[in-house]
Amino acid sequence: MDPRLDGSNDIAEGLRIARGFLRDVLDLGLPTATELLDPITPQYIADLVCWSAIGARTAESQTHRQMASGLSMPMGFKNGTDGSVQTAINAIRAASQPQTFLGINLEGRASAVVTKGNPNCHIVLRGGAGHPNYSREHIARTEALLEKAGLLRSILVDCSHDNSEKRPESQPEVMRALLSQVAEGNTSIMGAMIESNLEAGSQAFPQPVETLRRGVSITDGCIGWDTTAALVREVHAALAGRFR
Repeated sequence: MDPRLDGSNDIAEGLRIARGFLRDVLDLGLPTATELLDPITPQYIADLVCWSAIGARTAESQTHRQMASGLSMPMGFKNGTDGSVQTAINAIRAASQPQTFLGINLEGRASAVVTKGNPNCHIVLRGGAGHPNYSREHIARTEALLEKAGLLRSILVDCSHDNSEKRPESQPEVMRALLSQVAEGNTSIMGAMIESNLEAGSQAFPQPVETLRRGVSITDGCIGWDTTAALVREVHAALAGRFR
């Protein structure tokens, strides 16, 4: 939206940078992922995104649910900021169904958009209202709600936000707790999300661009690259036996 971080809001440049970055990552053989914050951007980048999420504040938005129903990549819906899992379950059910809504066609004209529904939606647990929701009890409760709704028991856990009490350095602890549940036989935990950057922590924004520290988040606090690399290797070692 503002790639130079200076208020110039050169969205066209931002879209070019975004597409270039996503393409470079794919060229490395790595899958890409992003959170879709608005219903317009996917028209420009969706072909380069392998997985995406709808955030806690937009999972209740009918516009985002309709958008998700027309996207072809797997989609994760985060539980509400109040910790409500039912909000995400309702969103998954809506996004998995065919939808018709007002949108823009390739010529920029208003048109009726018809979707087939996205069958690959799942829930993302991120905690809420200051409390985590990744414990065995929380996972079991979410499994029961998904089963009651007739949905796959497929759960991704966000190790950040309220699950880490908004302390980025606690994210590895959350990951290890998930690995422990998987080792005990849990099959519904299908992934985890970590907030990571080149350098640990975060920095306030807005501020003059020349004072920003390179590689430090200007949004949520993150773990640094060394911690990330060590954690990825730890996860690989713990799970490697499952794929032999």
